[in-house]
Amino acid sequence: MASDRPLISIEGVTKIYRMGELKVEALRGVSLEVFGGEMLSIMGPSGSGKSTLMNILGALDAPTSGAYLLDGQDVSRLKQRALSEIRNRKIGFVFQSFNLLPRTTALANVELPLIYAGASNGRARCVAALEMLGLGDRLHHRPNELSGGQQQRVAIARALVNSPGLILADEPTGNLDSKSGEEIVGVFQELNEKHGITIIFVTHDPDIAHHMRRIVRLQDGLIVSDAAVASPKQARQATATQPILNAPKLSGGAIV
Repeated sequence: MASDRPLISIEGVTKIYRMGELKVEALRGVSLEVFGGEMLSIMGPSGSGKSTLMNILGALDAPTSGAYLLDGQDVSRLKQRALSEIRNRKIGFVFQSFNLLPRTTALANVELPLIYAGASNGRARCVAALEMLGLGDRLHHRPNELSGGQQQRVAIARALVNSPGLILADEPTGNLDSKSGEEIVGVFQELNEKHGITIIFVTHDPDIAHHMRRIVRLQDGLIVSDAAVASPKQARQATATQPILNAPKLSGGAIV
């Protein structure tokens, strides 16, 4: 259930890249509100600006102009250290390529954000996140011992351990077969519907996008449409995802 105050508010955001005398306008005055508890997709062809917008929403890049408020805080002009702290505390990231350390176990991969944050005694939270995603029997497996879908679940668990209120997922089904991809979408739906985590899902697959409740379309650096999905598709749930229903819950964005 979405809240009545924006978690994200961007107003007139532009992003200009300069390469010598060449000027590329990746975003040309984008305004968007996202409310806590929403689940939306950002779509657009290559070069539309969707990756640039995702980087700005994730505090990975700063806009050239315009304002970006995240949870009421203007982050558009913050320095890198402050942006890093916000990313670590408020945002979880899931990418197409999983970004797992290949010689490290699933559990150790999930622990990385807590190590970077200087958190102590976080192992129980990591185990809870992996168990919640049906990987309780894969804690000590390395990525090459896991299927693509299982690797992406590890990446999702890693995104959850710092208890973010927002998860940004950039083409997270792009490297998966259709069955595994739909199961991963089902995991995101469950995190959103049962645990209230706000999900922003970048995809160019219309079928995947229609599992969300709202679709924002970009073209040539502008939002060309922003519409609710009348009847979002419900993704299939594999047996391996069922422990999420009985595992430690996310309360107020935190694993407890």
